Amino acid sequence: MSHKAIFVQPGGGYDRVIVGTSEAPRPEAGEITVRLRANSLNYHDFAVVSGMWGPSEPRIPMADGAGEVVAVGSGVTEFAVGDAVVSTFFPDWLAGEPLIEGFATVPGDGVDGYAREMVTARATSFTHAPKGYSHAEASTLTTAGLTAWRALMADGKLKPGDSVLIQGTGGVSIFALQFAKMAGATVIATSSSDAKL
Repeated sequence: MSHKAIFVQPGGGYDRVIVGTSEAPRPEAGEITVRLRANSLNYHDFAVVSGMWGPSEPRIPMADGAGEVVAVGSGVTEFAVGDAVVSTFFPDWLAGEPLIEGFATVPGDGVDGYAREMVTARATSFTHAPKGYSHAEASTLTTAGLTAWRALMADGKLKPGDSVLIQGTGGVSIFALQFAKMAGATVIATSSSDAKL
């Protein structure tokens, strides 16, 4: 069945964004189908759509998406129909050391993203949304949260008593603030706006 989707044409640029359709077939083994309800916009998405890092082929943008599971393929035990889910930034990084491979598997960049109504994907492309979060709130977690976590925690270098400087009050900075405080670090924040501080 066809569903509405946004496409960025090769090279990117706002004049090269079109509305089209994409398919969401019934899930096969290891896959789920998700009705997407929200996206969040990150700098990475801006870079792809604006043409700064424009795609080499038509691409559905948006790295972050949240919604609910509407179908589950065989062998999938971690999700059930009706579960609230949020996308993963690196669907193949499930454990261990971070994979350094660029953006080849990142939704909205190397593969199609979540600017669409419905998607069928590997179950590793999603994780459970936090209980009590709206779809819009959950959609803000993936890119900004992973960026901050990887910068501070992935190499195990941040420890209690360390100092962390965050610049501004955007998504990555606010996640970094929370992770650093939970790790027992001292946080120093800068901003061009006292109101935002």
